[in-house]
Amino acid sequence: MRKNNVALRLQTSLLDEARRVAAAEGVALNQFINVAVAEKLSALRTEQFFQERSSRANITQARRILQKTGRKGLQIPGDEVK
Repeated sequence: MRKNNVALRLQTSLLDEARRVAAAEGVALNQFINVAVAEKLSALRTEQFFQERSSRANITQARRILQKTGRKGLQIPGDEVK
């Protein structure tokens, strides 16, 4: 794996808190920041994935499929398709 150096400017309070959390987790600050960035990127890509998938959705077809499956009357409040 190729590693790169990046000058990162953080507010003092944010850096202090990141150091405290990294120490509490027993990891180096660099590792903590790497994981934090990876988690954020994952969240953003997941959101993008579902936005793209939902743009291709065929609600009419999905409703037809759902009517053929399961047992009627077992719908839990909040399960409604809008």
